[in-house]
Amino acid sequence: MKIKPIITDTLNTRHTNFVINFLLDSNVTFIAGDSGVGKTAVYSFLRELSSEDDRIICLNYIDRNKDYVDVIMRAKGKLFVIDNADILLNDNIRHHIALDTENQYIIIGRNPTGLLLSQDEIYDMESENRDELTVFRLKRMF
Repeated sequence: MKIKPIITDTLNTRHTNFVINFLLDSNVTFIAGDSGVGKTAVYSFLRELSSEDDRIICLNYIDRNKDYVDVIMRAKGKLFVIDNADILLNDNIRHHIALDTENQYIIIGRNPTGLLLSQDEIYDMESENRDELTVFRLKRMF
C-alpha cells in the first residue's frame, strides 16, 4: 500500500569512506538482499546518524527484549530504521506499520509478508566504489 514519504524523500549520510544515498518514494521501504551486501553496515551508519537527527529511531534484534512495540505504536513524525525485521516484527506490528500514516519506515529483512507492499516498495541494496568511497543506493528488485 504505497503512501508518499511522510518524513523525508532522501536519506544521505557519510561515515568515513562510506556514503548512503537513498531515494525514498514511499512511506515503507523494504530492503532485502543476500548476506554480505552491507545491509547491517548501513543500519549501523544510520544508527549513528540517529544520534544527530531525533526524527530517526533505529531498532534491531537486540531491542527484542525492550518495549519496542510501544515505541512504534506511540510514535508520531519518526523515521524508523529496523534491521533484522524478520526476528523483530510480528504480524500485528507489520499490520500497524502497513497502515501507519504518521511515521515512515526503512525495514531491512528477508520477508516483506504482512506489510502490504507493492513490488516497487521492495529494494535490493547496491554499492559502487567511486574515488575511494563506497556508495550505497537502493535498487528496485522488480
